[in-house]
Amino acid sequence: MSRRYDSRTTIFSPEGRLYQVEYAMEAIGNAGSAIGILSKEGVVLVGEKKVTSKLLQTSTSTEKMYKIDDHVACAVAGIMSDANILINTARVQAQRYTYAYQEPMPVEQLVQSLCDTKQGYTQFGGLRPFGVSFLFAGWDKNFGFQLYMSDPSGNYGGWKAAAIGANNQSAQSILKQDYKEDITREEAVQLALKVLSKTMDSTSLTSDKLELAEMLLTPSGNVTYQVCSPHSLNKLLVKLGVTQPSPEA
Repeated sequence: MSRRYDSRTTIFSPEGRLYQVEYAMEAIGNAGSAIGILSKEGVVLVGEKKVTSKLLQTSTSTEKMYKIDDHVACAVAGIMSDANILINTARVQAQRYTYAYQEPMPVEQLVQSLCDTKQGYTQFGGLRPFGVSFLFAGWDKNFGFQLYMSDPSGNYGGWKAAAIGANNQSAQSILKQDYKEDITREEAVQLALKVLSKTMDSTSLTSDKLELAEMLLTPSGNVTYQVCSPHSLNKLLVKLGVTQPSPEA
């Protein structure tokens, strides 16, 4: 039945479904997973890097985490070329707002403007939906720390803890059980790594397969985006018991 209605994004099926948008979400289900957790002191983002071949040169920059502005960052799951276009769009919008109003763009306003772009690609003929989901972590003076998730349909929502990418359903159920309202930043990092260790296909976690980033406030009150170095991440994984210590250590 679906074959009659899935050739274009602009055609609804009799059940009221847009199959091309659903297929885009399926593509994200095959991508490396990403987890975001909101705590009192900041937002933690953890992403799984898919290592497809041992011959690949490992990137020195982050593959799953991107800084959009000083107060907003995101984790990505899906087609990276699609993500790059949207991230560049978001960066330009954030800078235009700052230039016009001399203050950082509110986080939800930035997320909504990007989701409006994504929605347009599901409504007009000849276009394909963006095959990417985002977890946005940010801070603004109105609502403090915030975590948003958006998908290819252009929908977005605020979350306390969220997972996108491969095995996101099982990750979401673990988060639902173990998340506490008053969780600290350290506990949020531990929970995110614990969830990834249980849902990733790999038996042991290493810094080659993971990225960890945090959005937090400095003691002086400035918001900062901080990416965990591979060495610090390895030490953290050994401490939590989700990996084996390397012989050099």
